[in-house]
Amino acid sequence: MAGVGDVAPAAGSSGDGGAEILENRKQEDVLLRKTSFDLTMSQTRKKSSSDGETKPRTSFVNKFLRGSKLRSSKAESRNESNDLKTADSQPSDETQKTATLDTGTQLCPYAEKPGSGHERKATKAGTEVFFLQILLYSYNVATPLTSETELGCQVEQFLQKLGRKAVDTCLDLSNCGLTTADTSDQSSGPSVTGAALKAIPDLEELTLSWNSKVGGNLPLILQKFQAGSKIRTLELVDCALTSEDGAFVDAAFRHLSELRTLDLSCNKELGGGFEDSLAQVATLERLEVLDLHQCSLTAGDVVSLTQVIPLLSSLHELDLSANKEMGSSSENLLSRLRFLPALKSLLIDNCALERETFTALAEASIHLPALEVLSLSWNKCVGGNLKLLLETLKLSTSLQVLRLSSCSLVTEDVALLASVIHTGHLARLRKLDLSYNDSICDAGWAIFCQNVWLLRELTELDISLRPSTFRDCGQWFRHLLCAVTRLPAITDIGMKRWLLPASLEEELKRLDQDRSSSIHFDHGGRQ
Repeated sequence: MAGVGDVAPAAGSSGDGGAEILENRKQEDVLLRKTSFDLTMSQTRKKSSSDGETKPRTSFVNKFLRGSKLRSSKAESRNESNDLKTADSQPSDETQKTATLDTGTQLCPYAEKPGSGHERKATKAGTEVFFLQILLYSYNVATPLTSETELGCQVEQFLQKLGRKAVDTCLDLSNCGLTTADTSDQSSGPSVTGAALKAIPDLEELTLSWNSKVGGNLPLILQKFQAGSKIRTLELVDCALTSEDGAFVDAAFRHLSELRTLDLSCNKELGGGFEDSLAQVATLERLEVLDLHQCSLTAGDVVSLTQVIPLLSSLHELDLSANKEMGSSSENLLSRLRFLPALKSLLIDNCALERETFTALAEASIHLPALEVLSLSWNKCVGGNLKLLLETLKLSTSLQVLRLSSCSLVTEDVALLASVIHTGHLARLRKLDLSYNDSICDAGWAIFCQNVWLLRELTELDISLRPSTFRDCGQWFRHLLCAVTRLPAITDIGMKRWLLPASLEEELKRLDQDRSSSIHFDHGGRQ
């Protein structure tokens, strides 16, 4: 997910000589920026003094800079395909866990190897973002924006003084308190947001997330996109979008043929906005990431998605979590996931799936050979029916993350999972979440713990109990301790609210002392 604010610093050159060169370049860049800023501010002060005292006003860019702080991205890393990016809507009878956010953050995901073209592109983008911020700040102190053309000319003139091109690729306005005036056209001239978009013709990444005033004004913003737009990432998380905004998003897609990432998550009033209005989505043949979690999708939205999903053959990540109306209306949609052979991450948490819809999903998942992340947490129908996923679990050679938290799993389900592990499947699994499944008896945990050591790449395991439940650990815990000694990559084991007898706690302490690398056992304490 794109971070807020500065571009992530590119990796430095190796060696003392490279570090010295890099430091010299940084100092030159800082001096260049300071000189350019002083020049601009000096000109502004002269203009102000000649025209008389002018009361400074709070500029849009001040808000921009205040909001430009690094934030965590969604759930699992994009490389392992985001897990839950926010806490989804909670079932009323339980307290849902907050998903762990693992992703590193950066504004432009271009920095790769030191000295690579991608790294240089990221550095260039970051520098130009700085120039644009300074220009808007210095210009806005003296005079309001009067036209998009004037802003564009000012951007070009300012960058020409520095030997730069008037090109930028990233604009992040997340959580910066945009007002209605910022997002809608006024009688005195265009909105600042619209003017900024017009002034950046090569924009590739636009983030307006966590600005509630975007909702209801999205058409006035997106209509600035022109044919041939280079936008690759569009993030509108929690922007109070309405169903009318959703309908316009579809109309704007005809200008966004280069779009790779579309994040409309956490817009709870968006439901119904896609009914009979997703025809243009079919033109997004390059789309790789689609996030619609917690969007209150209706049955009509699901029907529309069913029609276009098979056409998104490049899709890598799909998040439909926390849309509970999908439970009884998504059988055809989930069945058509089989037409997405490149899909790596599938998140369908807390969607109130029913047996029929879960069966359709299980059958389609067999045809997803690239699947690395599968999250079905908070779907109670999985309990007692895990056998429907048996073929998927056996055939999968890429699965790295499996989340089945609060799925009402029973002893037979974990015994089945143990048998799959025992036969050598799921060898690449790194994270396994079986938490909040309190119906599994000690015998089931014993069978599972006797086989879990075969998951040689496992780094995280969670078998915590629900907040309302405390239980004593049985003898199966010794099997788990034995397995841990044979798991070279394991770092975290979640056992919240499992109580250890004094004898088992002593064994755990000895394991910590004997093992060279530490393991975090998060358990409920001593009995």
